[in-house]
Amino acid sequence: MVCERCVAAVKAVLASLGVENPAVDIGTVELAAPLSDSALASFDAGLRELGFARVSDPAADLVERAKIAVMHHVRNEAECRFKLSACIEKQLGVSYDAVSRLFSQVEGRTIEKYHIAQKVERVKELLSYGGRSLDEIADIAGYSSAAHLSRQFKTVTGLTPSAFVKLGCPRKPLDKV
Repeated sequence: MVCERCVAAVKAVLASLGVENPAVDIGTVELAAPLSDSALASFDAGLRELGFARVSDPAADLVERAKIAVMHHVRNEAECRFKLSACIEKQLGVSYDAVSRLFSQVEGRTIEKYHIAQKVERVKELLSYGGRSLDEIADIAGYSSAAHLSRQFKTVTGLTPSAFVKLGCPRKPLDKV
């Protein structure tokens, strides 16, 4: 899950199963009581319909928690001022080196590349809203300058930020980043 709409969708699946007051947050679901085998199968089917899947493998779980930490880092203006490695270690309680190695093995790309992709998606979002200068967006997204943002944006997308805006702001789903 990558946004509050995802959380609402998962809550709706649980509600359809008769689960009351689940603690659902981005990337986690906590229930007061375990689901029966048939309810768990129905929950998994509901998640698949949404394009989600339950994570039960410890390595995959750590990678998913790392992705959530990266998203939090990208979307929280105060957090993006700190080093990504420090934020991940703080949120996961695991050394950055260990998370980074596991992330690369499971995902087939580095956590840094994932971080850059998430930052660019955040910039696309901010560009699509309009009303902000590139300097303001660079500051919000944690870039040192608009020039740095522009270089990284063009490297990832093949477009400059202004060309992206002129094309009508095409974005891809965050779960495909």
